[in-house]
Amino acid sequence: MTGRGGGMGALRRVWAFRGHYLLVAVLAMAVALLVTSVPRIANRLTDQGLREQIAAQTPTSRDITYTMAMPMRGQEGPERLAVLRNQMPPELSRLVGEEWFTAQTPPSVVARLDPDSKGFWTELALRASSGIEAAATIVDGRWPDTNPVSGTPVEVAMAESTAAELGMRVGHRLRTDKAGVPSLDLRIVGLFRPIDPGNGVWDSLPPALRAVPPPGDGQPHTAVVVTNFVRLEALMNVLPTSFEWRYRVDPARFDATRTETLVDALARLDRSLPGDLKVTQGVDRMLREFLAALVSARTVLVIISAGVLATLAGLIGLSAGLIVRRRREEFGLLRARGGGWRSVAGRSLTEALLVVPLAMALGWAVGLAVPGRASGTVWSVALGAVLITAAVPLAVGLSRPSHVQRRQTRGPAGLTRRLTTEISVLVLAVLGTVLLYRRGLTSGAIDPLLVSVPVLLAVAVALVVLRLYPWPVRLFGRLSARGRGTVAFLGLARAGRSVASTPLVVVILAVATTGFCAIARTSIEDGRDRAADHVVPASALLTGDRFAPDTAGELAAVPGVQAVTGLTSQPGQRIVRLDGGVSGLDEVHVLVLDPSAFRRLAAEAGITVELPAALTGAVAGSGPVPALVSPEVAAELSELSGPAAIAVQNRRYPFQVAAVEETFPMIARTSDRFLVLPAQALPSTPDQQLVPTGFLVTGDGYDPAALQQAGAAGQQRYYSSGLGTGRLPGRPAVLTEWSTVRAELAAGGANGLLFFGFGAGVVGGGVLGLLAVAFVVLAGARARGRVLSRLRTMGLSPGQWRGLLLMELAPLLGVSLLTGAAVGTLLPLVLTPVLGLSTFTDGLPVRIGFEPSLLVGIGVFGVLALLVATVLETMINRRMRLGDVLRLGEETP
Repeated sequence: MTGRGGGMGALRRVWAFRGHYLLVAVLAMAVALLVTSVPRIANRLTDQGLREQIAAQTPTSRDITYTMAMPMRGQEGPERLAVLRNQMPPELSRLVGEEWFTAQTPPSVVARLDPDSKGFWTELALRASSGIEAAATIVDGRWPDTNPVSGTPVEVAMAESTAAELGMRVGHRLRTDKAGVPSLDLRIVGLFRPIDPGNGVWDSLPPALRAVPPPGDGQPHTAVVVTNFVRLEALMNVLPTSFEWRYRVDPARFDATRTETLVDALARLDRSLPGDLKVTQGVDRMLREFLAALVSARTVLVIISAGVLATLAGLIGLSAGLIVRRRREEFGLLRARGGGWRSVAGRSLTEALLVVPLAMALGWAVGLAVPGRASGTVWSVALGAVLITAAVPLAVGLSRPSHVQRRQTRGPAGLTRRLTTEISVLVLAVLGTVLLYRRGLTSGAIDPLLVSVPVLLAVAVALVVLRLYPWPVRLFGRLSARGRGTVAFLGLARAGRSVASTPLVVVILAVATTGFCAIARTSIEDGRDRAADHVVPASALLTGDRFAPDTAGELAAVPGVQAVTGLTSQPGQRIVRLDGGVSGLDEVHVLVLDPSAFRRLAAEAGITVELPAALTGAVAGSGPVPALVSPEVAAELSELSGPAAIAVQNRRYPFQVAAVEETFPMIARTSDRFLVLPAQALPSTPDQQLVPTGFLVTGDGYDPAALQQAGAAGQQRYYSSGLGTGRLPGRPAVLTEWSTVRAELAAGGANGLLFFGFGAGVVGGGVLGLLAVAFVVLAGARARGRVLSRLRTMGLSPGQWRGLLLMELAPLLGVSLLTGAAVGTLLPLVLTPVLGLSTFTDGLPVRIGFEPSLLVGIGVFGVLALLVATVLETMINRRMRLGDVLRLGEETP
């Protein structure tokens, strides 16, 4: 068709109003891009976070382990690896990256038969494992022979590091001694060194690459010697042997879409086992933790997306209304010539079909180019295209001639309609909030009504504020009338009369989305800081078995270290009666430290620690030691008749409850049984002093390796000085830095998805907010143009015109920005109890508070918005040619 209503005519009209339709096209493309790309990015971040979380776990926690204690041929074990893997649910078997079979005897005490062999009292376990010879290199001797000769000692190999710890070498002969088990002669024929100590073949317990210190004094060390399946099978008739098939999942093979399926598959794993097997695994725990965080992150992302999409929808509606206002005379002439609203709407629909679908298709194509897993959003894009295409025809159908519109909006009927609409929004927001608290948001299913509650709350608050806004502005306008200048009076008078409600609601919604993201993110970051403070209430925490008394001085001498304080941490201690009787209470975790030194050191690290005066003011020799205990321990002690004492490092200290706390720094928050003693209140005699098991360090710019080395040397000095004779250190010295703990809390899992949502919400809300400000300017541009034309003929200078514009827009923008900031602060308070954000703060509750930096951001945004408004107004006035506006007397919309 080539007529006025045909395709060429529609193209000409689109070109004539290309600026307006370009704005609609850009917004439509933004919607398509958002709907398409955000799910793809979310899927990519989700998969990446899951893999990072799995990879960050200890290797053994990623194992699916089958065990069996029944006798079998040892050489059949490796063959059964493939059989058991194939019997797994397919969802699990495809995740297996490495697998091992191990046969092992229980540890037996060994006696050294060689006169020159001196060392620790030791229990040895015999082990044969698939792939062990390929994972190690012989450094002395050879591997055990696979053709044993009856009556000869059992040939074994030992890790070079273990042999050095226990004082053994090639050629040493040993004899096992275990009650009820025939003794065996062993001969060490080789020492090996692992090619990769991180290889999973070494992860079976007890460890093969080091000796395990005894749990207490006077008990043997535990170590492993390696043989082969042939020799071990020959011993199965006389030695109890256990069998283990371990399958390690590969993090790179995980897909977040199958997480729930994997949890179900792991739950079914026990049900399909043969009766002779047992299975243990920790993968399901990791997946459940990930799912809990993922549901919260996705819910937050959906809420943010709802706010951004609602802002975009408002902008699209404003664009459609702008097109209708700009062409009101054209549509009025068409109706005057006999055209109905259907024909006019159809004319607009034809124009929209030439613009919107193409823009949506372009946005969809760009979104598909974003890296990420496909999410099947084509139907969402299609629905968005239909709704946006219908926006302009719908605005045409709802439009009225200007004189009719003024009569309908200013009369009783118009006031009733407006009040009904506003009250309906308020009621819907309240009902949605009530339902939100009753049903929650983190059940996994996204309810559109509940997700839209933040949008409804923002719109409801905006409507109330805009209802109240004109009164104080008009009051200031009357006060300004008493002054000599006209700019303030005219600007405030216009600001009090012409409230562009719809654009300002969009501004408030955009700013509220930005504020919600900024405050929620800051609150989560604060929660993570507090979680890291709990684990390491200093710059670093050095822990180990036991340290020499002079270790504190060695640590303080490291450059960059400012302060050091020692502590003694002893889990699994028993509370006893003071008279020596058994209390009957379960074990507790005992922590001994100097409270005053601890508080000062934490303060130097910027961490606030609140301690009761009963601990900080305690002194030695004044009766039972005041103790801080957990509520559960306090309840049990209240029922214990008579005074109690706690045994720490074989020393008994009477104590009394001085304070009760739910948690205490450096003690796991999941622990509900702990007891804290002030070190300065304990006896100070040399034979009563406790050996430190850790140190808190505060400093800046220190070398962590130097601290680690000083700690390891201090622990070595303790065990080589005679204090720890007969034992090896129970665990190596480990340095844990606050920054490391803090980084681990923000790594992996659903954290990337969550903070992508916050970042996108801040940027998107800010950009869309500025665009909404532009609509505020456009909404009253013609009216201001006529006023400016008249005032310019009366001598208004360009500077006064800019002042008039600022006086008119500043109150509107100021109120909308402050309202948006207030709503952005309110939304986290309302939503946090139902969002489950504590999954991102290691279980600590998220505290929502006002963020002062938000005011700074709002101020910067306000200045930028006024600058944009001034520039846009100048461009509009130049385009409108204000002299022509006054001469032609164009109608004010």
